[in-house]
Amino acid sequence: MREYVFTRPDRATMERILAQEPAGPGGVILRLAWLAGLTRDEIAQLRWEQVSFLDSRLELPDRMVPLAPELRSYLWRRYERHAEESPFAAASSRDGRPLRPESISRLARTALDRGGQTGVRLMDLRHDWIIRQLETQDWPAVARISGVEVAALQARFAAFVPEKKPAARAETAQVDEFKLWKVLQAERDTPAGLALWLTWQLGLQAVEIISLTWDQVDFAENVLRLPDREVSLTNAAHRLLLDTRRRQADCGPHVLLTAQSRRPLDLPRLSRITRAALIRGGMEHVSLRDLRRDETREDEDAKILDLAARRGPVSRGEIMTLLGLSKTAVYGRLRRLTDLGRLVRVGGKYYLPGTVVPPEEQPAAVVGYLEQAGFAYRQDICGLLRIEPRQCTLLLKRMVAAGALAQDGQKYFLPPPEERKAE
Repeated sequence: MREYVFTRPDRATMERILAQEPAGPGGVILRLAWLAGLTRDEIAQLRWEQVSFLDSRLELPDRMVPLAPELRSYLWRRYERHAEESPFAAASSRDGRPLRPESISRLARTALDRGGQTGVRLMDLRHDWIIRQLETQDWPAVARISGVEVAALQARFAAFVPEKKPAARAETAQVDEFKLWKVLQAERDTPAGLALWLTWQLGLQAVEIISLTWDQVDFAENVLRLPDREVSLTNAAHRLLLDTRRRQADCGPHVLLTAQSRRPLDLPRLSRITRAALIRGGMEHVSLRDLRRDETREDEDAKILDLAARRGPVSRGEIMTLLGLSKTAVYGRLRRLTDLGRLVRVGGKYYLPGTVVPPEEQPAAVVGYLEQAGFAYRQDICGLLRIEPRQCTLLLKRMVAAGALAQDGQKYFLPPPEERKAE
């Protein structure tokens, strides 16, 4: 990759330019770019409600940017003067409307040229801010506040901070499934969240995600009918797609739409929003591609399923020993395999599908058996459901407490119809 080249502004000159721009929109534009690293579009869209003076930060859609004391003071003075005129931090001085991106570029160009920084662009101010952050913080921390993933930061800016050696990036980054699960939960109602689910759980490629249309989603058969294959939906993916369909009932054929304009996502936008979601969740080193091709995960899945096939139900502790992973990491893997339908969880045990009656079907199975047999002992129910005695005891206690079963000593039977309650 060729070296990234840009023109760094002179610090003393920039401070003089800012002093000469105390009140106009040009001043706020330059400050937001050079002192907070905002892009042109972010400057145009920044609202006062996103400026947290209490926490000294800008609360952008994809990240939190700390406010330097001088920028916080400047924005507070501007807020007191202009907040009632416009909800936008960089608004037109004539009518209070948000500045158009081209107007922002023109105002910045005029102010920089007037101050002698003729070779410096607005984008250079943001990049200079990133370099200054890298001089005092590590790569992941700067990724979180800049919205740029670690690999891209290192490729573009490593030459400007030679003392900060870039960490070698594996061909496929290791995915922390617990962190990913938290990201998926936090982003579940967003286009980024749905894209992450479709990648992580269903293995879809980015181009397949942006091309996905509702006529390819078969809710009745629980599959995605892609041009070259069919992909079974997990329970979680089914729910997310169904919720998305309800929210955008009249928004056209595409599944993934932008949050504001409701237009189909393109690849650059998909990359930006998913990268931002991962960075917000502390997964700076992970890309969308990594979620799809995690070979380590596939190998670990195979080991878990093989152990369950050889020994019957397995516990989290047994998987911890098998894989040498923490309790949290193993929980993430078992949770995902359960959601994919490759394991069935009953209490603290995990079974292969077909080797146990799923929990949601167990009460009905017990009632059906007792309608035929009249009564049963615990061991009879254990054999019927193919679960362990402890799990069976918990189920029977719950059904008795709910009034769905009656107990006489060690016998279980159905109460009279007029007293019977559904589990």
